[in-house]
Amino acid sequence: MRQPGRRRTAARKTAPAAHAAAVRAVLKDFRVIFSSVRKHFAWLEHACGIGGAQVWAMAVLAARPGLRVGDLAASLSIHQSTASNLLEKLLRRRLARRRRDGRDRRVVRLELTQKGRALLRRAPRPLEGVLPDALARLPHRALARLDTDLRRLIRTMQVRDGRAAYLPLADL
Repeated sequence: MRQPGRRRTAARKTAPAAHAAAVRAVLKDFRVIFSSVRKHFAWLEHACGIGGAQVWAMAVLAARPGLRVGDLAASLSIHQSTASNLLEKLLRRRLARRRRDGRDRRVVRLELTQKGRALLRRAPRPLEGVLPDALARLPHRALARLDTDLRRLIRTMQVRDGRAAYLPLADL
C-alpha cells in the first residue's frame, strides 16, 4: 500500500524536471517556427526577387483589387506607414499601381499591374507566408487559446517590444 506522503514528495521532486523538459520542448517548437518562417521568406525572395511581406501584400491586392493603403495595412496586420513603405517598393518595381477612385478623386485605390500578377503566379505558396497560413488553418478555439497563452507569455517576459506587433515578420 502506498503512503500518501511519499507520493507527494516524489511528485514534488519530479515537477521541476518535468517543467524544465516542457520549457525545452516549447523552445524547440519556437525554433522550428522561426526557422520555417525564415526559410519560406528566403525561398520567396530567391524565387521572386522581392521579400515575403511584399509578396503577401501583392496576394492581398490580387484578391481584393481597389483597396486603399489603410485597408491593405489592416489586412496584413501592420501599421499604415509600414504598408505605405511596402507599397512604394512595389510601385518602384512596377508591380502595383495607384489609381484615383472614379467617384471620389481624393481616394487612391491600389491594384497589381500585369507584371505584378505574373510574378505572383510563379511565387511559391503559401503567398501570405507559412505562419499566417498555418494560423488561418487552426480552428477558432485553438487560435483563441493560443492568443491567450501567447499574451500571458509576453506579459512574463522581462523585455518586450510591443512595436514589433505591427511589423512584417520578415523585418524582425
